[in-house]
Amino acid sequence: MVRADQIREDMEIVGNDGEHVGIVDGIDPDGEIKISRSDTPDRLHHFLPLATVEFVDDRVHLNRTSTRAMAEWR
Repeated sequence: MVRADQIREDMEIVGNDGEHVGIVDGIDPDGEIKISRSDTPDRLHHFLPLATVEFVDDRVHLNRTSTRAMAEWR
């Protein structure tokens, strides 16, 4: 299980297809990953649950495709 403290601001988020999803802006108080609004098509903050993270190295790797992740973000 991935912990929130493994994820740092400015890390790239990628889907399990290797495609770019966004850049981490931070972790919100509910433990969700906040995506930088400067890296989203509508220029709004979006959020992904920590449960969508498969693993973290120099990037945040999700357990779903980039398309699915962007369809599910809130």
